Amino acid sequence: MNRAELEGLKKVDVRTVDVSALEDIEKIEIDSSLSAKERWIDFTEKIKNPFCFICNGMVVKVSYSEEKESLENKLVQLCMSMEGQSFC
Repeated sequence: MNRAELEGLKKVDVRTVDVSALEDIEKIEIDSSLSAKERWIDFTEKIKNPFCFICNGMVVKVSYSEEKESLENKLVQLCMSMEGQSFC
């Protein structure tokens, strides 16, 4: 998979993606005896799109931010912004 192909996979819209074309990440098995690079290659070949897949019956879209802020800080900000909201 080359850089252009990866860029195209990143742009998949979860609202319009053909769900039947997505792989279930829970069914992907990786040989832990492989090197890190070989595991990544094996994973990307099996998952087909490492940015969009099925997990626990739901479509998941993974993206990364160019910001240097940690996931922990982002989650704290999210929780603070949701304070006082009811989700029942």
